[in-house]
Amino acid sequence: MSDIIIYTVITLSALGAVAAVVLFFIAKKFKVYEDPRIDQVEEILPAANCGGCGFPGCRNFAEALVKADDISDFNCPVGGNDTMNAVAKVLGKELEEKEPQIAVVRCNGTPEHRKRVTNYEGASSCAIAHNLYTGETDCPYGCLGEGDCVEACDFDAIYMDEKTGLPVIKDNCVACGACVDACPRNIIELRNRGKKERRIYVSCVNEDKGGVAKKACSVACIGCGKCVKECPFDAITMVNNLAYIDYDKCKLCRKCAPVCPTGAILEDNFPPRKAKPKADPAKAKAATTAKAATQQQKPEAKKQNPEKQEKKDQDSENKTENNNNQNN
Repeated sequence: MSDIIIYTVITLSALGAVAAVVLFFIAKKFKVYEDPRIDQVEEILPAANCGGCGFPGCRNFAEALVKADDISDFNCPVGGNDTMNAVAKVLGKELEEKEPQIAVVRCNGTPEHRKRVTNYEGASSCAIAHNLYTGETDCPYGCLGEGDCVEACDFDAIYMDEKTGLPVIKDNCVACGACVDACPRNIIELRNRGKKERRIYVSCVNEDKGGVAKKACSVACIGCGKCVKECPFDAITMVNNLAYIDYDKCKLCRKCAPVCPTGAILEDNFPPRKAKPKADPAKAKAATTAKAATQQQKPEAKKQNPEKQEKKDQDSENKTENNNNQNN
């Protein structure tokens, strides 16, 4: 009995050894080569796996970077320029620095600006509410306020304001774009952070005509075009009754915001505008009095003009008569 056990163990061991050798040679034969730089690049990436780069995870992004001949179109929003420069150094490629971006909410429809006309009692989801009806207000473009964007953010960079009912983007936003994809109304946009974190943008996506948009929300863009005419850099365009500011062309001159009749253009992180100096009441009164006196003198001058013309005509007739007498 013991011999059988011994022979069995020896046989199984031999079979295992043979199988191991066979598998070893098969693995060597069919081994798929993997560039060692993929691991190096993956170690540089932040391992957030947020998908902001356009790939499912950092490993997939690393593979794409290594295989690409030109990586100028690739970007890691979480790591930013520092991470991409480190990747370019490992791969021996050149890379231009890109402007850091941040998400902005292009809706300012607070309860003060948008009156509620219905009450939604369904599932707490913007996607579901968007598919069911236009929303609790008359604006079919504005924020639904259910917070899908908050749930989509992996960096705790967005929250819902209890007073306004609108999402607020915090400074730690990495511009991964998850909130942009989660919003069914497309009111969240990635824009350049701007110099000193200053930004100017149209906080509205309503494409209805001016009267309809203004009725739904008091701060809606009405497509009047005043901002387009005011901009000296051609940074503002008007498409489908809606103004849009190109952040690449915008020089932050701030000339557009004051001419907007509804206040649809928002300015982030700018110092307060200087108030215009008030006119001296005494000087203003004196100027008004002088203007009134000037206006009173004009009618009198007009009355005197016919008399002067009559006298001038009489002198001309007398002069003509004297000349005729001298000739005779």
